Amino acid sequence: MKIIIVGATGTMGKHLVSALEKEHEIIKVASKDGDILTDITSTESIENMFKQVGSFDALISTAGPTHVGPWKTLTDTEFRKGVEGKMMGQINLVLIGQHYINPKGSFTLITGALTNDPQKNFANASAANGAVEGFVRGASIELENGIRINAVSPTVIEDSPQYFPYFPGEIPTTMRELEYMFRKSVFGAGTGQIIKSH
Repeated sequence: MKIIIVGATGTMGKHLVSALEKEHEIIKVASKDGDILTDITSTESIENMFKQVGSFDALISTAGPTHVGPWKTLTDTEFRKGVEGKMMGQINLVLIGQHYINPKGSFTLITGALTNDPQKNFANASAANGAVEGFVRGASIELENGIRINAVSPTVIEDSPQYFPYFPGEIPTTMRELEYMFRKSVFGAGTGQIIKSH
């Protein structure tokens, strides 16, 4: 399969690249250091990426910038980081990508446990996650040609210990578990699903 991994140079992306590149053709897309440099906050940049890649079988997104910071000082400008990044960035990967993806292909977006289990400093991520999950459910009933769409929703990732203090008592999602959540979405039959850890 020809699989695009957006966010390929991040913690999750690197793991998925190494897990899948032995069996599949992986196109590494990132804002820096990827095969194709792409800014997911720009529809023009996304369109250029798909034109370079051409037809493909699956797209995995582990990208989604959001604002992390205290509620009291949260402003419209800061909130738009998650709206333009994790929300519209990922939505546009699908809106534009649907015109390039092969029949029976799949999109897998990234959300997170913050959708339903909020933590302090992460209101922006909770909102963006919720919007993406709503989009996944809505898109799943309208995508044609057998194209599927799901979201992977992990808790804090074991390889991102810098975030542990923000998630007291949360059991981290292991990298192996994360990999198999993505495998379920890409190689399984489900669509419109939010695939959660544990």
